[in-house]
Amino acid sequence: MPFLKLQRDLDERAEQGLLRRRRVLESPQGVHITVDGKPYLSFCSNDYLGLANHPQLIAALQAGAQQHGVGSGASHLVSGHFTAHQRLESELASFVSKPAALLFSTGYLANLGAIQALVGRGDTIFADKLNHASLNDAMLLSRAGVKRYRHNDAAHLEQLLEQSGSGRKLVITDAVFSMDGDMAPLPELLALCERYEAWLLVDDAHGFGVLGDQGRGSPSYFNLQSPLLIYMATLGKAAGVSGAVVAAEQVVIETLVQNARSYIYTTASPPALASALQASLTVLREEEWRRERLRKLITELRAGLANLPWALMPSSTPIQPLVVGGNENAVALSEGLRARGIWVPAIRPPTVPNGTARLRISLSATHTGADVAQLIGALHELAH
Repeated sequence: MPFLKLQRDLDERAEQGLLRRRRVLESPQGVHITVDGKPYLSFCSNDYLGLANHPQLIAALQAGAQQHGVGSGASHLVSGHFTAHQRLESELASFVSKPAALLFSTGYLANLGAIQALVGRGDTIFADKLNHASLNDAMLLSRAGVKRYRHNDAAHLEQLLEQSGSGRKLVITDAVFSMDGDMAPLPELLALCERYEAWLLVDDAHGFGVLGDQGRGSPSYFNLQSPLLIYMATLGKAAGVSGAVVAAEQVVIETLVQNARSYIYTTASPPALASALQASLTVLREEEWRRERLRKLITELRAGLANLPWALMPSSTPIQPLVVGGNENAVALSEGLRARGIWVPAIRPPTVPNGTARLRISLSATHTGADVAQLIGALHELAH
């Protein structure tokens, strides 16, 4: 029976401490949440600025639904492209200083669509070894040749570029790596792309809204501008809503409209979400205190966890990984925090390499110093 093989695979995952399970939130996303009927102090959301339950965004979503309805009804290229989508694309392009932008329903779909539309057989992709799964899947589906360079190693990337032949070249990288919290050396990568006439596609899922002037993202943080830079940002993390955007030169965006299968062959996201995202951009521009609070909390957390028996990885971003090692130990530490009313997820292989299971601590601008002190105290208690 085919089901027996499935069950054996699940049983094996459970024995290895790798079985995943979903937990049900019964409250809005935020620092204080209710999960499976119990209250928790949460350090596991990518809602880095606390906008997922922001009253301005909620009001904009309600007004957008009142004006445009609930569903879009069709793909963007049939009859699902609303004025709210068009305005948001224009505002996002301006916000990240690119000529044009295109909305996608998710970051995963944005990466799949952009990479498959830009390269194919006879072309070459150069990818950081720690890239997000969506980038990895996209490069395999593109049918382009793939060269993977050592994590954040620009010298290794240059060696691979030097050895490459004809065809289009595309370098793809996370800007902020979602499990390590470190940043790609974007200035070095862009300089190499300009030297070897390659595109640089930057997945800034965890930098948009947090880094750069007014939260304009990692290119703004490094003060980078180039027509070879293709910028992807997700809109369901720091921006607080849902979806993703690819921003680039007009010719690149038009190519995606014509060829990105994950854009062409899917129903457009509800236009009311675009209305909420316009409100999100206003908050990003006007409420700098959120990024200032975040930077302060990062400093406090790192100082408080400096003397633990587990290694805190180097990161200046809201993602603060605490490497425990074994799968069972990471799960036990996460459960120890859960018993104390604190929710921090244990991240295990294959999401991270074997032997590096960790707690992925995510900070939000709506955490307080007392919240961070509570987490620090609980971890010290568990360490002893």
